[in-house]
Amino acid sequence: MTTTSASALRSGTVAAAGAVLWRREGDQLQVALVHRPKYDDWSWAKGKLDPGETWIEAAAREVLEETGFRPRIGIPLPRSVYSMQQGKLKEIRYWAAEVMSGSGDLENEIDEVAWLTPAQAQTRLSYVRDAMQLQAVIDADRAGKLQTWPLAVVRHADSVPRKQWDGDDPLRPLDDTGRRQALALVPVLAAYGIERLITSPSARCFATVQPYAAAAGIRLRTKAGLSEEIFDKEPDRAVRNLKRLLKRGEPAALCTHRPVLPAVLERLRDTAEPDSEVHEILAVAAEDGMTKGEALVCQISGRGRAARVLSVERHTPA
Repeated sequence: MTTTSASALRSGTVAAAGAVLWRREGDQLQVALVHRPKYDDWSWAKGKLDPGETWIEAAAREVLEETGFRPRIGIPLPRSVYSMQQGKLKEIRYWAAEVMSGSGDLENEIDEVAWLTPAQAQTRLSYVRDAMQLQAVIDADRAGKLQTWPLAVVRHADSVPRKQWDGDDPLRPLDDTGRRQALALVPVLAAYGIERLITSPSARCFATVQPYAAAAGIRLRTKAGLSEEIFDKEPDRAVRNLKRLLKRGEPAALCTHRPVLPAVLERLRDTAEPDSEVHEILAVAAEDGMTKGEALVCQISGRGRAARVLSVERHTPA
């Protein structure tokens, strides 16, 4: 699945995004519904995309604005497409999400957030179409696939061409386009609540994820095994870095180079169900490569040898 801005939608289609916020009270699954007094309805937290905004950014922003809780975006859920009164189509993309932080303070558009069991939510929902997302959450929970953690694989952003650089290649910096791409990654990685960052020590990789590290206030760790130079001599070291992330099982991002990516993506592919869409997406990314500045985000259940990639989303630069 590729997640970009809504510019590719058919003219006249209204783009919106949201999430089913969930938590556990003891052993009981609960989901959050929001009430809009203007319409006197109960639904999922959602809203329209701002100009230039991506679906994932909008989903995280709208959940925060409407519930007062900062979400960690998880597995994708079924989207809703329906006709509006003005004759336009509206497409809403949804994800499951957990609460990372927040006060729960509400804005004027929402006057109540209700945490309900799935059965209670089923009877409270105002729109039949919202039952699709609820059922997907229930099914994922029963299958042990609702609780996940994100791993983002990032290819460094555009850099000064080799032919135009006189210094050592590891010191080659990002160009103007690359710096813009690095800034655009900040809200994407924030939506997934990335807490750990490892990168090739090359300047172009470090600078790609440094803006997010600064915004999130987290340490950026350099790993020589993710560099082109070390990979050429010791290719196993890149996969060892990935295995350590899989063992930790924490929201993380790994930034590296085009020649290193196939080894990393093939290792992730091997954790996906054979013949699945996820397996195919990772295989294609490994073979065809990733765009500079792209973040490929896997939702993973379990850790270590039990880690399994359940979904993949590709965030490409605009």
